[in-house]
Amino acid sequence: MDSHRHTGKVAIVTGAASGIGRATALRIAQEGARVVGCDVNASALEDVRAQFADLGVHATMVIADITRQDEVERLVHAAGPHIDILANVAGIMDHFLPLAELDDATWARVIDVNLTGVMRLSRAVLPGMEAAGGGAIVTVASEASLGAGCAGASYTSSKHAVIGLVKHIAYFYGPKHVRSNAVLPGAVNTGIGATADPRSRWAMERAMLAMATMPDAAEPDQIATVISWLASDEASNVNGACVTADGGWAAA
Repeated sequence: MDSHRHTGKVAIVTGAASGIGRATALRIAQEGARVVGCDVNASALEDVRAQFADLGVHATMVIADITRQDEVERLVHAAGPHIDILANVAGIMDHFLPLAELDDATWARVIDVNLTGVMRLSRAVLPGMEAAGGGAIVTVASEASLGAGCAGASYTSSKHAVIGLVKHIAYFYGPKHVRSNAVLPGAVNTGIGATADPRSRWAMERAMLAMATMPDAAEPDQIATVISWLASDEASNVNGACVTADGGWAAA
């Protein structure tokens, strides 16, 4: 950890109430940034704020739903006109539902959180980053961005699409000194497991084939380390990259 890595910077971190989001907010704050974290879980967000205070770390916590444009605008306003870092961490899973068993409501909700929310928030911070001469957007994708065996149809589709959005931002805004990269975790010990409970026996039988070589689950801090580095000036020549942080799962 470098306590001066993000000194003087302002960072927004979504999904900050738990898991990778909480670990990322803590790390980037400890490394010098003014962090504005957001989540839809008000009570958990307040617990995180209190935990950070006990650690001597200050971070602003905002209750916000990234699927709503008005709340995205309120979150960006809370961070201020100059945002240096956006960490798109918030995400949900889809109960491993395969396409023939997938309902419209699950599809819409997963795409709205995992893809459209990332789009809305990234879109909201880009003008300020351009005006300030640059910035860094780091988006949490997934091992499911590379293959089809790690989740259901909606989650897999959302994470494949996120990679396209990450690369779009990198290509079109790289010349404006805004970098966009993705982190692709494998299994991580986070609260997202609450939305991963399988509802399809057939899907789990298929998924277990893909998971046969899955390494042990990582801890959120291990993923936060990668996010913090990608958001830092140390990664100034890294743009449009998809960095796997999966313990070697993709190499199997």
